[in-house]
Amino acid sequence: MGRGKVELKRIENKINRQVTFSKRRSGLLKKAHEISVLCDADVGLIIFSTKGKLFEYSTTSCMERILERYERYSYAERQLVAADIDSQGSWTLEHVKLKARLEVLERNQRHFMGEDLDTLSVKELQSLEHQLDSALKHIRSRKNQLMNESISELQKKDKALLEENKLLAKKIKEKEEKELARQAQLEQQNHDQNSSSVDLSQPLHSLDIGGAYQAAAGSNGDVEGAPFQTQNGSVMPPWMIYHING
Repeated sequence: MGRGKVELKRIENKINRQVTFSKRRSGLLKKAHEISVLCDADVGLIIFSTKGKLFEYSTTSCMERILERYERYSYAERQLVAADIDSQGSWTLEHVKLKARLEVLERNQRHFMGEDLDTLSVKELQSLEHQLDSALKHIRSRKNQLMNESISELQKKDKALLEENKLLAKKIKEKEEKELARQAQLEQQNHDQNSSSVDLSQPLHSLDIGGAYQAAAGSNGDVEGAPFQTQNGSVMPPWMIYHING
């Protein structure tokens, strides 16, 4: 005997309603999975229980992609069908669309923070884990890139400082060499000047005073009051001549 037609109405018994919801929900999720596999179709299924608990199924790794695709198609279709909608209606539709997107983003953010995971299935948890692993890989890669760039920049600065230090040391050495050369030149000039000056330490008897004295005194040898000239032409008084020869 075939099953009779069941009248569709709200089940008043709370327990029976919960059991029926659990069975029908499982069957609906199973049918959604079957049609996605058999027909290669993208399926997104969202179920809210009477207590507000969320149950969802998506063929892709992220329900958000299916919702965005649905929003684009539904919005385009509504635009074609209702082209005469006024601006206020368009803003209302945009508000609804943005609100739905915001709810999806907030729910995904809670999942990424490890919150509200009780409603997720094993497949959804695996998908979330994969997304987190991929995000961590990108973060580590970016961190390593920044660290390598920082190390390379520090190495360049270190090399530039070493080159600058070498240049300063070379300039100091050249300045010291110039100073030493200048001092040596001054010492050589002083030495040359001292060598060219008259040697005042020469004794007086080395001067040819006697010959000049004899020429001035004459044959009688009287030297008192008789001045005479030296070889360089200077005149000496008699008392100095007597003092020298005496």
